Amino acid sequence: MDNRLSTIPHLPVKIFLIGLPGSGKTTLGKELAKKLLVPFLDLDAEIEKQAQKTVQAIFKENSEPYFRKLESKILKEFCASNQQFVMATGGGTPCFFDNMKVINESGKSIFIDVSTKEIAERVKQSSLNKRPLFENLHKEELKDKIEFLRSQRMPFYLLAHVHLKGEKIYIDDILPTLNS
Repeated sequence: MDNRLSTIPHLPVKIFLIGLPGSGKTTLGKELAKKLLVPFLDLDAEIEKQAQKTVQAIFKENSEPYFRKLESKILKEFCASNQQFVMATGGGTPCFFDNMKVINESGKSIFIDVSTKEIAERVKQSSLNKRPLFENLHKEELKDKIEFLRSQRMPFYLLAHVHLKGEKIYIDDILPTLNS
């Protein structure tokens, strides 16, 4: 057994990072997967592979409800698999259908809780047209939209096994939580 894995004796086979868009799930997920020697999965990227179109195109051509059904289906497929992984979920994934229950029953969920102010700054630096919930907003409207999403989604996020809060969350903040 690799030494990095032996330091975490009860490593969950599936680790799910949840939180608002721009909270750092993908960045942290890639680092964590590399450290644990397991594959990294980005749920949105997996949806795009199966649908053979971008998330933005799915929202525009098929609607958000269609996207949410597809998202739930693909999430459940990964949860039912024997595959080990670290997954960055979409920001809304835990909030639809029974996704949060499925996530918690399948592995370890970690809520990456970054302030709306910090997230707004991060999202302003990215391409808004790659984020369907933000693409038609002016940058001045971002913080209000993020605060609204946070208020709607917080009851689901708070169901996570682990909550990590801060302006910047690092891989070393996550590692000690994996055995708790």
